[in-house]
Amino acid sequence: MKTAAVILTKNGIKIAEKIAGSIDCDRYAFEKYAADGTTPFSSLSGLTADIFGKYEGLIFICAVGIAVRAIAPCVRSKLADPAVVAIDESGKFAVSLLSGHVGGANALTEKIAEITGAAAVVTTATDVGGRFSPDSFAKANGLYVLEPELAKAVAAAVVNGEKVGFYSDYPCKNAPDGLTDKAEIGVCVSACADKRPFKTTLHLVPQNIVLGVGCRRNVRPSALEDFVLAALERAKIPLYRLAEVRTIDIKKDEKAILDFCGKYGLPLKLYSAEELRGVKGGFSSSDFVLKTVGVDNVCERCAAFGGGKIALPKTSGNGVSAAAAEMEITPDFERKIL
Repeated sequence: MKTAAVILTKNGIKIAEKIAGSIDCDRYAFEKYAADGTTPFSSLSGLTADIFGKYEGLIFICAVGIAVRAIAPCVRSKLADPAVVAIDESGKFAVSLLSGHVGGANALTEKIAEITGAAAVVTTATDVGGRFSPDSFAKANGLYVLEPELAKAVAAAVVNGEKVGFYSDYPCKNAPDGLTDKAEIGVCVSACADKRPFKTTLHLVPQNIVLGVGCRRNVRPSALEDFVLAALERAKIPLYRLAEVRTIDIKKDEKAILDFCGKYGLPLKLYSAEELRGVKGGFSSSDFVLKTVGVDNVCERCAAFGGGKIALPKTSGNGVSAAAAEMEITPDFERKIL
C-alpha cells in the first residue's frame, strides 16, 4: 500500500518516524515543523487535494476533526477513495476514518496501533462484531467485487444474524462459523459470473490473471493497448481479472507498456532474460527474439513465471506480443489487507 503521513505538530514528527520504521510511507510536515525526511507544506487543504488520489493510504497525525475537514472536499466513493486513518499527536488513539474495508483503513489502523501502542478505533459493524465482511475478504484475497451494491446487502445480513451463503470454486482456508451452502443471499467466488448458487448472489471474481507482453521499441501506446484489449476479449478474459503486467527488464522504460499499466492501475513486474530462460514449459520460440533480447519468448515465459497456467497463448500483431496465465489461489478468511 502506497502510504503518506501528514504531520501538523512537532510531536507528530516523532509519531511519524515510529510509523515509518515499519510502514514505508512518505512524510509531509507543516512547514514550521518540517525535519529531515519530510516534505514541507503550508496549506493542509491544498496538500490533501494534491495527494488524495496519489496514495492508497493517508495517515493524518492530528485531531479527527481536522482530518475530516481536510478530506471532505475530496471524498467520492469507497471504491475510489484511499484508506484514511487519524492518530492523535500523543499517539493514544488510531481511528479508521474512510474506506475501512475496500480501501484497507481498518487493517491500516490496526497496524498503526500495533506500532505505536495506540488504541485502535474501528466502527464498521462487521469488524465490531468480528463477523465476515465480503469487502474485506475480497480486498485481502485479490477478488473483484462484481456487484458492489450487493456487498452492502450481504454485510447487512451478516450483521443482522441472518444465514449467509458461501460458495467457492477454489479451496478456502479458515472459513468462519455462520456461512452455509443453503441461503437466500450469499457469496460466490468464481471466475464464472453466470453462476447463481443463491437467489441473491454476490460474485467475487479472482484477479489472478497475469499478462505477459513484449513489443518492438517505441511502439505506439494506442497500438499496444488496442491489441492487448482485443486479445483479452477474444480469450474471454475480462480486464478486471488482471492482477499485473509482466515483461523483460530491458523494457522497463517502454512508454507503451508503462502507459497501459498506468491507465488501468496495474503493477508492472520485470524479469531478466536469465530468469525467463529458466521457466519450464512448451513455449513458442523465435530466433529473432532470442538474438534481440536473449530469450526465445518473452510474453509466454513472463506469464507462466511462478507456475501460472497459460490461458491465452502467445498472439502477435501491431508490433506487440501478448500472453496470459492464470495463477492458483487459495482464499484465506484470516488474510489481512496489509
